Amino acid sequence: MSAPPVDRMSSEEKRAGISLAAVFAFRMLGLFLILPVFAIYAQDLPSGHDVALVGIALGAYGLTQSFLQIAYGAASDRFGRKPVIVFGLLLFAVGSFVAAFAGDIYGVIAGRVLQGAGAISAAVTALAADLTREQHLTKVMAMIGSSIGMVFAVSMVAAPLLYVRIGMPGIFSLTGVLALVAIYIVLKVVPVAPAVPRQPTWQSFVEVLANRQLLRLNFGVFALHLMLTAMWVLLPSQLITTGGLPVAEHWHVYLPALILSFLVMVPAIIAAERYGRMKLVFNIAVLLLLVVQVGFGLFSGGLYWLAFWLTLFFIAFNILEATQPSLISRIAPPHAKGAALGVYNTTQALGLFAGGVLGGALAKHVGAGAVWGCGALLTVIWLSLSTTMSMPALRNRQLPAQAL
Repeated sequence: MSAPPVDRMSSEEKRAGISLAAVFAFRMLGLFLILPVFAIYAQDLPSGHDVALVGIALGAYGLTQSFLQIAYGAASDRFGRKPVIVFGLLLFAVGSFVAAFAGDIYGVIAGRVLQGAGAISAAVTALAADLTREQHLTKVMAMIGSSIGMVFAVSMVAAPLLYVRIGMPGIFSLTGVLALVAIYIVLKVVPVAPAVPRQPTWQSFVEVLANRQLLRLNFGVFALHLMLTAMWVLLPSQLITTGGLPVAEHWHVYLPALILSFLVMVPAIIAAERYGRMKLVFNIAVLLLLVVQVGFGLFSGGLYWLAFWLTLFFIAFNILEATQPSLISRIAPPHAKGAALGVYNTTQALGLFAGGVLGGALAKHVGAGAVWGCGALLTVIWLSLSTTMSMPALRNRQLPAQAL
């Protein structure tokens, strides 16, 4: 099959993609930086030896995110994307500074709750959809997804070094400063969004929640992020116990896995968009997740096996993380795009929270195999839903003349 004529992204679309990816990256960097070192820091806090409280401190962010994503998405439909994003980033910065100056684990939990209250993901992805023609939307989402992945890789390398130099309070403070930088980018760098129809009523949510195509994607993002968080409950300790790799050297596994996953993800998405094979690539990625869950459960007895399954996981994760938001924005009615992305990001945050709680409980009371088995079961259900999903046709929406 010959490729259709190339329709390149405009300079405004590239600017929108890069700047919004930077907003996500600055926000996520601080969140990722705490993962490899927070449990160590918590041991020096009052009540920090309580593993349950440490888990709550890590998961509190996802819980408040899940409560507020829909409200932020709907608010962005009513009041505009940028004001809502700026407000959320301010709350996120305040929460970061609260956590930085906390004297005990409960203060950190309060700060994490405030961080989660800055639930801007739906508004940012809706703004990306507003600023991008649909034939290029997956590329912009891939920019955002890739920036998150690269930030994750950087955080795995930088966190131990920063912890030694500035401590956990310094990392939290850095997170707050990065949120303020993100506000500047939103106000000064991100292009002005074109006017789109708004209908911020409960009817929008009825449309979104009754749409079976959107429900399939919402289940998928819930399962994907549940598996992601549950994996991090187990993987660091497995790298130490069965892989023989000290914590300070875990980045030797994370960084190559992420780089290899990007090298596969980018051409896969480009080919899927150009040749109309998005459903095939999407389903292959879901199937790959199933292989990974089974692989971790049955064949993870050494460092190289762990690195292999982690690399396959990131390949599948990055493809799905880039394609699902673009599919949501294509399927959702234009007047309810923010509401649809709000529901989507709510189920994503619930997955993050559920993965930590469920992964920890299963690992403690049943064993690691139960965690991977649960992930495999969720993936089988997801695969049955994704194979019956209809991919939306492009609407060929044109940007305003000044944006081209």
